[in-house]
Amino acid sequence: MQLARYQEAAMFILLRGFILSIAIVMLSFPVSAEEVSKGQIKSLDEQVQEIKAETLNLGVQMRLLEEKLLYPSSTQVAVYVSLDNVEKFRLDSIEIQLDGKMVAQHLYTLRELEALQKGGMQRIYVGNISSGEHGLQVLMTGRAKGSSGVRRTEKFKFRKDEGPKILEVRLVDSDDHMITLRD
Repeated sequence: MQLARYQEAAMFILLRGFILSIAIVMLSFPVSAEEVSKGQIKSLDEQVQEIKAETLNLGVQMRLLEEKLLYPSSTQVAVYVSLDNVEKFRLDSIEIQLDGKMVAQHLYTLRELEALQKGGMQRIYVGNISSGEHGLQVLMTGRAKGSSGVRRTEKFKFRKDEGPKILEVRLVDSDDHMITLRD
């Protein structure tokens, strides 16, 4: 029994010594931090800013390289969406099918619609296709002023030649065709 008490006392002393040594180490850090000069801090800040700039530049280069590798210009197709003077219609969503396969769909926020109405274009799809004839199907849903929901589907044929292909899906304020394709 006396041996157990002796062991407990020894453990307590060791634990107390360990805690004291940790406290001493922790208290010594602020003293070391105060000894760092303003010049060293400024130099460190400049280094951090340089690393940040290099990282951003590398990110841009990586994205461009990734795009070149994933979508070589010889097989690349890009589909953009734009609005052409559409005042009587509010676009809710759009779906794009390429050769019968769903490749893109998007639900529009008010902010995105405002950007499109101001003449902006949205890149909705980038992918690879072979040269030759292809089919593009566009399904658009939205609301016309003074009426219920509108759902329109248009099918288009286009030819992909060597080199990148850019297609613009334009939503037009027209009774005949609300969706047109610019090649």
